[in-house]
Amino acid sequence: MSDKAIPSGDFVVSAASIERSIFLLRSHRVILGGDLAVFYDVEPRVLAQAVKRNTARFSGDFMFVLSDVEWKNLKSQNVIASWGGSRTAPMAFTEQGVAMLSSVLRSERAVQVNIQIMRAFVEMRRTFAENRELATKLDALEQKYDNQFRVVFDAIRQLMAPPEQKKRKIGFIQDE
Repeated sequence: MSDKAIPSGDFVVSAASIERSIFLLRSHRVILGGDLAVFYDVEPRVLAQAVKRNTARFSGDFMFVLSDVEWKNLKSQNVIASWGGSRTAPMAFTEQGVAMLSSVLRSERAVQVNIQIMRAFVEMRRTFAENRELATKLDALEQKYDNQFRVVFDAIRQLMAPPEQKKRKIGFIQDE
């Protein structure tokens, strides 16, 4: 991914910082509202207020509020600070929800940041697709060569096994 950035005053949003902010929750790649507020250079309450005023635009597959368990889990992973900040569970925005935010926030910065975020999501999808293809090829090779090398593996296992020791009878043995 390119490390192009969007300057806005003294603040810069890099592609790398966007990628670090994308998490997998409920089988969706999402960005938390607090991170988006930083990217858009607005206070988190302003972002939350914009969403509340436009609830029809944010269906459950565009945005959801984290459950208490998800929120505690993210705090324990240091994704969300366990001190200070919001006392309520954060909102999580999917790619479509992030796209909807640019129309709600209506600023040039929101448009430019959304372009960068959409590029990050596209790059992640491409990377995951490439990894999926590689995993499929690896599985096929493993299946193919497991059968061919089974004899070799069995021979190695036999060599690794301790030799059978015959028990000697205790006492005097008379040759016949």
